[in-house]
Amino acid sequence: MNRDINFSLWLDFIERGFIESGEFDSLIERGVINGATSNPAIFHGAFTGSKAYIEKIEKLKSDGLSPKEIYEALAIEDIKTTAEKLLPLYRDNNMGFVSIEVDPFFAEKSIETIEEGVRLFETIGYPNVMIKIPATEAGYVAMEELFSRDIPVNATLIFSLDEALKSAEAMKRGLEKSKNRSAKGVLSVFVSRLDKATSSQTFGIVNSAKIYKEVESRGYENITTLFASTGVKDPSLAEDHYIRELLARNSVNTAPLKTIEAYIKTGMGGEAKLPLSNEFEVDVISEIEKNHSVDEVLAQLKADGLKAFEESFIEIMEHLK
Repeated sequence: MNRDINFSLWLDFIERGFIESGEFDSLIERGVINGATSNPAIFHGAFTGSKAYIEKIEKLKSDGLSPKEIYEALAIEDIKTTAEKLLPLYRDNNMGFVSIEVDPFFAEKSIETIEEGVRLFETIGYPNVMIKIPATEAGYVAMEELFSRDIPVNATLIFSLDEALKSAEAMKRGLEKSKNRSAKGVLSVFVSRLDKATSSQTFGIVNSAKIYKEVESRGYENITTLFASTGVKDPSLAEDHYIRELLARNSVNTAPLKTIEAYIKTGMGGEAKLPLSNEFEVDVISEIEKNHSVDEVLAQLKADGLKAFEESFIEIMEHLK
C-alpha cells in the first residue's frame, strides 16, 4: 500500500494453508496489502494442488454433496477466513475487501448471476466481501442489481474502455437506487495479457492508463479502478514491473504472491506514474496497430478469459466428483 497517493495493493491468491499459516496476517500487519482476490483459476490451483483440502474434500464427498456444493463449501470457508482477517481494515475505511467470483458459466445469464451473487454474499455473511462478476451484457444487469442491494461488486475481465464504463455506469445506477448508498465497487482491468498477445511491453500499461484516466475524470462515487493480471509473462521484465509502472492515485493493484514479494524486496512505495501523456498513448497504440487490430485483440482476450475460467471450473468439478 501507499497511503500517500491512496494506492492499494491486494493479494491475488487464496489458499487455506497460506491464509492460516500467519503469512497472510503478516502482509496485513506490515501494511503491505489491504485486500485479496480469488477466481476459479486460483481455487483450481488450491483445491487440486494443496494438501490442506484433502481431508475436507473426502468428508464432503462422503456426506453426499455434489461437486459444485463441495466447491462452494471450500471456497466459502476460505473467503470467510480471509474476510475476518481483513475486517479491521474495512472498518477503518482502508479497503479490506476480499472477492469471490460467481459461477463462470453464468457470464451470459443475469438472473442466475444475481441469485448466486446474493446467496454467496448472504451465506458468507461479511460486509467486506465483493461479488466478482464478468463485464458482459448480462453482468452489467447483475452489477446494477447487486449495487442496488448494497452488495459490493468486483467487475472483472475488463479489457476495453467500453467495458469499464458500462460496468461503472451499471454500478452508478444501482447506487442511485440503493437504500444506504454503501456498496463499493472495483473495475478489474487486465494488463499483462495484452502485452503477451501483442509481443509488447507497453500496450497493457497504456490501455490500462487510458481506462484509469477516463474513469477518474468522471468522478464515480464508490468506484475504483483495479489493475489485474499483473504478474509478468515476459521474463525480461522485473517481477514487480506492473505494480511499479501502474502506481496511480486512488487505484488498486491485485498481484500474485511472487509479484508482491518482489515489490517488497525492491522497496515499496514510489511516486504516482499515471496518467500517461496523450502523446505516449497515441504512439504506443499506433505502433500496435501496425501489426494488430486493437479491438480484435481485446475482444479475443475477453473471450479467452471467459473460456479459461470455465475450463478451470470444469477441472475443479472433475476433481471433486
